[in-house]
Amino acid sequence: MSENKDTFNIAGREFSSRLLVGTGKYKDMDETRAAIDASGAEIITIAVRRTNMGQNSDEPNILDVLPPDRYTILPNTAGCYDQKTAVRTCRLARELLDGHNLVKLEVLGDEKTLFPDVMATLKAAEELIRDGFDIMVYTNDDPIIARELEDMGCAAVMPLAAPIGSGLGIRNPLNIRTIVENARVPVLVDAGVGTASDAAVAMELGCDGVLMNTAIAAAQKPVLMASAMNKAIQAGREAYLAGRMQAKRFASASSPLEGLFF
Repeated sequence: MSENKDTFNIAGREFSSRLLVGTGKYKDMDETRAAIDASGAEIITIAVRRTNMGQNSDEPNILDVLPPDRYTILPNTAGCYDQKTAVRTCRLARELLDGHNLVKLEVLGDEKTLFPDVMATLKAAEELIRDGFDIMVYTNDDPIIARELEDMGCAAVMPLAAPIGSGLGIRNPLNIRTIVENARVPVLVDAGVGTASDAAVAMELGCDGVLMNTAIAAAQKPVLMASAMNKAIQAGREAYLAGRMQAKRFASASSPLEGLFF
């Protein structure tokens, strides 16, 4: 790795870890905390509609386990299927977090695929940006839509690798690479990662980071998988910066043929 610090910037905030993680599907708060510690993540995304962030005083508050003075909390709109609900959820998160404006926007199209409703996402993003939010936006792997979201002012574009929670890995690497090559804001793969090699591939494509939840939480040993993902993100990033060798159809001897001793 270069001696220069390899960081990236989202909405004026600088981060060292390129692994972003969620908090859902763990067996309890202790496992949540241990896995996130092992991941080395600095940005933690929390589903506002599914997790207590202070809305209910009778239930454990996730912020007691993941304090905002240690982590950058990224409220998300998981479970929202229309513009109005997504916008309202972001505004609730801002109230709960004392004016925090960095949010992850996702507006889903249907419950079976959990693919984004692109038109509703565009409208919600436009409304939230006018309202002063910094938007990290979940979208499909369409380079044209990614460019539109960037042009309207989204702070980061987050194309899916595969359906949410599927663990299928990156299904369309060429589209992801095209989005990365044309982006002027951070691009982070969001959804579909299943194991460490998937995360490494995303980073080798030039993505600025990867967001995941199920790949860690649904592993047989979540804390160990979190550690593996941490290493995979770093390895993939270094491989991208190093520049891989050119792929060739036929063999190429590792040692030169000239100057043989016999």
